[in-house]
Amino acid sequence: MSLRRFPLAAAALLAAGTLLAGCASGSGSGSADADAPSAGPATGEITFWSSLSGMADVAAAFNASQDDITVDFEEIPNGANGGYTKLAAAIESGTGPDVVGIEYQRLPGFVAAEQLLPLDGLVDEEVLGAYDEQVRGQVSFGDAAYALPYDAPPLVMWYRQDVLDAAGVDVPTTWDEFEAAARAVKAENPNAYLTSFFTNEPQLAPLSWQAGAEWFSVEDDHWQVAIDDKASTKVADYWQKLIDEDLVKKQIGFSDEWTADLNSGVVNGWVGGSWSASGLMTRTEGSGQAGKWVAAVPPTWDGEPSAALSGGTSFAITENSENQAAAAVFAEWLTTTEEAVDARGAVGTAYLAYPGLNEIAAAVAPVDYFANDIYAVFDEASANLGAWAWGPNYEITNTAMKDAVTADPTLGEALVATQDATVDGLEQLGLDISE
Repeated sequence: MSLRRFPLAAAALLAAGTLLAGCASGSGSGSADADAPSAGPATGEITFWSSLSGMADVAAAFNASQDDITVDFEEIPNGANGGYTKLAAAIESGTGPDVVGIEYQRLPGFVAAEQLLPLDGLVDEEVLGAYDEQVRGQVSFGDAAYALPYDAPPLVMWYRQDVLDAAGVDVPTTWDEFEAAARAVKAENPNAYLTSFFTNEPQLAPLSWQAGAEWFSVEDDHWQVAIDDKASTKVADYWQKLIDEDLVKKQIGFSDEWTADLNSGVVNGWVGGSWSASGLMTRTEGSGQAGKWVAAVPPTWDGEPSAALSGGTSFAITENSENQAAAAVFAEWLTTTEEAVDARGAVGTAYLAYPGLNEIAAAVAPVDYFANDIYAVFDEASANLGAWAWGPNYEITNTAMKDAVTADPTLGEALVATQDATVDGLEQLGLDISE
């Protein structure tokens, strides 16, 4: 992403009393600027970019539902395949879309680069006020919201229930029980693992979030970076122990090897999110595993409920939009209506952020593949969501984390390396950093 305006915008956010997810003020966006130009009538043509599957059908359903606004949809690559690079370049050149999907961890960078519009005066405050406070905080900076949350996928565990039964263990509720279950599975079958640890997509961020860590915060006009804090180090050391004792398999996630391991019973669990269900089904249904998998609330450290998100997408209006009112009408319809959920169809197992939508999401999702009510588990796994803020340029952190884990030190050492690389990278952007 182009960051030519990043330090100034980030400083402005800090001065405003900023940034934090979980620290959004009031019940929604701030009041509209009286001197702001009118957004104009909610009519005409708008462009819509997203990498999420099924969004072409959503746009088509919106177009068919009314005659005032026409949405032109373009599918773009996901972030890992260059979608954000394309988006940032388009906005900088003045050719960006009106509405675009952006994951929560990447949203602060686009806001700080002044590439997105605050939703003040465009979206009714009651709409934003309906969201869970911590979810609303993912899109709120200072006293304004810059996007509408779409999904809020909780961190979820997936297990082969028949493998747990054969090992004589219940679904773990604490991380001590998880370790014991991993040992029991290994004792029952020396070639089997309870789950994997992905080197290319390490889940250390949501696992640390769930453990009570806060990697990024703002204090006294400084960013505080604490990726290697006590809670995160506990998480890293725990998973390192499981790896060292060959209780979980360290491997590349979403690879052919991993898929083969799921189908052969070598790997029998997944640390994922609510979105994982459809991928799990498509990877294992050919080996007769229907009815064998269950979703479960992740174990906690003390047995008390503690939740985290694993991913999640919001929809924002870019600074290029010349039809803001129409863009806002579509973005609100996309994120808050049953019609939009139904139009997307059975392309996944989204856990929607706006209240009241998950009943219809469950109705169109492939839930029958699983042995329990996965949406009831998603509900439970979403309770007690802790505060969490993503950094001003999380791509620095994400790249450093993957590089460090791939280099194969201990996971604790990988956290320290990620901390150092993040601090160095943010200071090069001109930000004041405290550790």
